[in-house]
Amino acid sequence: MQGLITLVWLLVFCGAVAGLLVEPTAGWFKTATALHPYLMGFGKFVLLGTMGELLGARIATGRWRLGGVRLGQRALVWGAIGVVLALVIPLFSAGVDALLERGMLPGAGLALAPALWKSVLMNLIFGFEMMVFHRFTDTLIGRGRLFSAWPAVEVFQSIDWRNMLRVVGLAVLWFWIPAHTITFLLPEIYRVAAAALLGIALGLIMGFSSKKAQAQRK
Repeated sequence: MQGLITLVWLLVFCGAVAGLLVEPTAGWFKTATALHPYLMGFGKFVLLGTMGELLGARIATGRWRLGGVRLGQRALVWGAIGVVLALVIPLFSAGVDALLERGMLPGAGLALAPALWKSVLMNLIFGFEMMVFHRFTDTLIGRGRLFSAWPAVEVFQSIDWRNMLRVVGLAVLWFWIPAHTITFLLPEIYRVAAAALLGIALGLIMGFSSKKAQAQRK
């Protein structure tokens, strides 16, 4: 069964990438993204973010886990993150362009500067906080409390902040800023999709963080 799940995961991933690049699905994707950016953001992250979630759990536990993990709730959280990113990515893009135009950031006229500034500011202002939110909701889901009153203080205190800062926080510098610089170099229509693909990388990073935290508790 584990081998079958691996095969299905790989086929879905390859199918998603091919759908972005190969006609006619690539054309349908562009049209739908232009007409329904929030709905498409939701759908991209439900699929790819959840795949990253499954992969992260596979790394943390050594096995694929589909049952007993409230997968529907996890997919819903990923979808909500996708909707927010459909707003945040163009927000930082337009904001940095305006700041460069006014001379409020250095590098105007340099080819890489706009994408780099967009990535740096988005990750420092929004990126780590988004990953903390993900860990927060992940803890709630694990306790079966996503749809009840949130014990916010208790959940925040239960987070392994040392690993969050050392593993997830440092990943902002060595991975997310370079990766999102490339994302902002892509045509605008593909940026949220690229961010959704990076959701798989987020699953990996969160999985390594969870595995390290579990090892330290033993």
